[in-house]
Amino acid sequence: MTCSRREVLKLGACVGAAAALPRGVLAELTRFKRPYLEAALRAEHWIRSTAIRTAAGRTWPCTPGDAKRGAPELSLYSGTPGVILGYLELHAFTGDKHFLEAAEAGALELATHPPTDAGLYEGMAGHAFVLREAGRATGNRTLGAAANQAAKALAAAGPAWNEINDIIAGSAGIGLTLLALRDPLGDQAIDLARQAGDRLLAVAKPVAEGQRRWMMDPSFPREMPNFSHGTAGIAYFLATLSQQGGERRHLEAALDGARYLRAIAVPSGDGSVIRHHDGDGAELFYLSWCHGGAGTARLWERLHAIDGDAAWRVTEDGGARGIIAQGVPERRTAGFWNNISQCCGNAGVAEYFLKRYARAHDPGDLAYAKRQADDLLQRGTAEGGDERWVQAENRVSPTEVAAQTGLMQGAAGVAIMLLHLDAALRGERKRGIVLPDSY
Repeated sequence: MTCSRREVLKLGACVGAAAALPRGVLAELTRFKRPYLEAALRAEHWIRSTAIRTAAGRTWPCTPGDAKRGAPELSLYSGTPGVILGYLELHAFTGDKHFLEAAEAGALELATHPPTDAGLYEGMAGHAFVLREAGRATGNRTLGAAANQAAKALAAAGPAWNEINDIIAGSAGIGLTLLALRDPLGDQAIDLARQAGDRLLAVAKPVAEGQRRWMMDPSFPREMPNFSHGTAGIAYFLATLSQQGGERRHLEAALDGARYLRAIAVPSGDGSVIRHHDGDGAELFYLSWCHGGAGTARLWERLHAIDGDAAWRVTEDGGARGIIAQGVPERRTAGFWNNISQCCGNAGVAEYFLKRYARAHDPGDLAYAKRQADDLLQRGTAEGGDERWVQAENRVSPTEVAAQTGLMQGAAGVAIMLLHLDAALRGERKRGIVLPDSY
């Protein structure tokens, strides 16, 4: 049975979709219209349909049915670790034990595949964090032991994990994860995070008096200043480090990075945006987590938490207005293309405005998050009890479209955002998993 998007949104559920939902959640949906929760559950049903049973537990393909990426992947960005986090959030927000069981099965399988890379979204740091969260939620001692082992392996591989500086795979993301893993590592976590921070200070590039910037790595020629690969994410780590055992020099470097980002921001309506990259990217503006204001806002929020300076809030508010002024989600641009993900599209923008709403309770922020989610739902493919999103992961390959299961480019990440939106609309202040690079 296939439902059109119009039918799904109007009726709230197709018979096939409703029949597939967990009984306790179905009863709740019968009493109240909760379209965003229902969509999250349809996304889970699709993810569930792709699951692969293993000797240790369960895993999921990154891109079901795809010849190139049809196998499971191990990165937090697009693989099984992100699906596990999705199931942990589903359990936290619905209380359904089947979701916790799925997360546990996935984590048990994940524990049998220690990665060789070190990064947060692409290696050991992400594995250690996910295993720790799964162990805490399930009480499974095997997972707790695996998390401790992964954290110790990450520590043993440092502090020169690689030459990458960024949040995705480099020192900034690893350093943030170490700060989140102080239970198994103790003082070693702070020591290694401090060493990661000092390394980043050594490779910073002075720009002007009181300004510094960072490249993604020594060999990549293009500067991408925003959160995932650039100065915003690195400064966010250094500012966080200064709060949690670092030194004044780490905060000063973060402030220099923030001043640089302010200097390169350009007007967007009555707000501002920051370019995707230098050179031919000067007029290219991404808007979501990876290279846009939704991610870079984390730096402004962190600096405000440190010194209380209202100017950081002014900067952050300007970035939020800059996103809205771009006319998204209805207007699709080179920086906001056929993508609805946490990384690059609607879901990441919606998450950011939900965070703003949780902080200040401005109904305009909630309305804008809902606007992003509604557009996202219009772009979904519903069939039976399933929902998936066929999208172009990369701006430079707009015709290469697929539906993924994972966190940053797939259904798990979408479901997480929809759960958060459902809770916000109901006035619930639920707090799910906080990734090391979030707040």
